Amino acid sequence: MIDAESALYTTLYAQRLFFVVTTSEQELEFSAISRQEARVIVESRLRILKRSGTRQDYNQLQLVHQQTFQ
Repeated sequence: MIDAESALYTTLYAQRLFFVVTTSEQELEFSAISRQEARVIVESRLRILKRSGTRQDYNQLQLVHQQTFQ
């Protein structure tokens, strides 16, 4: 999850294709993004979770980050 209206997804195969899904009351919007953009989004979300003190969510996302980008 990026924010209340957006979420980041990747393909199951090789995790090379990333896209953001944004929801509104009327529609869903899909946007393809690069691996680097996805990494920046995840790292930004990690910083937000670390500051907010949401330790369980932070640990889960940190694991996903390590498995996907390292």
